[in-house]
Amino acid sequence: MVTSKTIGNGILRALVITTGAILLLFLLYKIQSVILFLFIALIVSMIGSPIVKFLERKFKFNHIVAVIVTLLFFILLLAGFIMMFVPLIISQGENLSLLDTGKLQQDITHLINQLDTYFSDHNIDAQNMLKQSNLASKLNLNFIPNFINSLITILGDVGVAIGSVIFITFFFLKDRKLFTINAKKILPSEHEEKILNSFQKINHLLSRYFIGLIGQMTILFVLYLIVLLIFGVQNAFIIAFITALLNIIPYVGPLIATVLVAVLTMLSNMGPDNQSHMLSTTLYVLIGYSVAQIIDNNITTPLIFSNSVNSHPLEIFIVILASGFIFGVLGMIVAVPLYTIAKVVAKEFFPENPVVKVLTKKI
Repeated sequence: MVTSKTIGNGILRALVITTGAILLLFLLYKIQSVILFLFIALIVSMIGSPIVKFLERKFKFNHIVAVIVTLLFFILLLAGFIMMFVPLIISQGENLSLLDTGKLQQDITHLINQLDTYFSDHNIDAQNMLKQSNLASKLNLNFIPNFINSLITILGDVGVAIGSVIFITFFFLKDRKLFTINAKKILPSEHEEKILNSFQKINHLLSRYFIGLIGQMTILFVLYLIVLLIFGVQNAFIIAFITALLNIIPYVGPLIATVLVAVLTMLSNMGPDNQSHMLSTTLYVLIGYSVAQIIDNNITTPLIFSNSVNSHPLEIFIVILASGFIFGVLGMIVAVPLYTIAKVVAKEFFPENPVVKVLTKKI
């Protein structure tokens, strides 16, 4: 028999659960940066784990030494990517150094004189209007120091993020076995084996996926770079790197890369005397990029998206497309890893489900 006390306890329990859920979501929102650092560090550790094992097996490195060498490799790789942007900064600095400031000042003075003459011819007292409008007091130049402070803050945040990810990754790689041992103590005994098996399979599949993705972008970078160097496009290394990096966005990334390389190629050949050369060079570069993307779509992508996570290409396409419609570009990027995790967990906990059997027969 349902009594008022039972109903009251049910309502109270529901309120406690709802309040707890809201507080948990609020806490997760507040520490979203920490969660992002953990997620990035987990991905880096998945990529670095095979390297650590290789160093231990092939070169007989101590475990900690292998972890440190792997992290140094990632740091040097990151530094190399950053240094790739130096030529672009230098070239833009050179363009600014060629600016004729004297001519610019003369043009500004001439423009002011023309405006003054125009106002005088139409009996308009411009100086009195400026005084009445009190424009000087309304003009707020605080945006300049604010912009500089924001830029410094962003650089500081990036530095903190990189340092945090490196620190967390070190312990993810170093104490991987310790995490497994502690997990066995925390997890409920009835689900312990399933959860640990899921984690091992997920780690294995996603390690293959992320390593394959890096390999795919590296191949595209080399192909793009060859095309740009053949046709003498300025800042070829930077453009090739950026356009290859865009490939991390499935299907849409290559289209964005094609548009971007066309714009950058035209800008690098801008000029009245180079119009015909600009158009022909841009056309040749687009053809070269199309050939590189055909190679990627027919060879590299099927190997990574199908073999690394053991899923059919059509299955992957539908998952990425649906994630893109629901969550946008970010959804497309994380679709394959999250789908892989869901498949592994489903197979471990619901192996007899007919749908799960069909989708996970290769896992």
